[in-house]
Amino acid sequence: MNNPSLVVPDALQPLLELTRVIGKAGVPQQTLDLVRLRVSQINGRVYTIPADLGKAAEADERLPLVAGWREAACFGPAERAALALAEGATDLSGQEDPVSDEVWEEATRHYTEEELASLVIHIGLVNLWNRINVSTRQVPAAWR
Repeated sequence: MNNPSLVVPDALQPLLELTRVIGKAGVPQQTLDLVRLRVSQINGRVYTIPADLGKAAEADERLPLVAGWREAACFGPAERAALALAEGATDLSGQEDPVSDEVWEEATRHYTEEELASLVIHIGLVNLWNRINVSTRQVPAAWR
């Protein structure tokens, strides 16, 4: 099937606009990228990350390490809080409290209410895109 966001008239633009709005809330783009990749990994949505990410300002050499963020020392406390929130809000099955009070409290130490709201919306939107792309067998995307 073609991507449903292209099949349903006028569906794509609001999703792109929501992405733009999320990007203006104050959460660093690198953090949003880390969250997007981690959520996608959990959902089985593969991205092709080049071995050499290049010299671009937005390149983050830590991307290949994001699945093991708990063990990797290169992620800061705010990024770790965002990744824990992303994992909890993505993997909802079999857990009574997937986003524990501890995860939420740690996130509130690093992000304002608006930033937290944008992170939660971002996590939900990435999950939406993952589910669309995985269920309709879209070709794995290049990272950027």
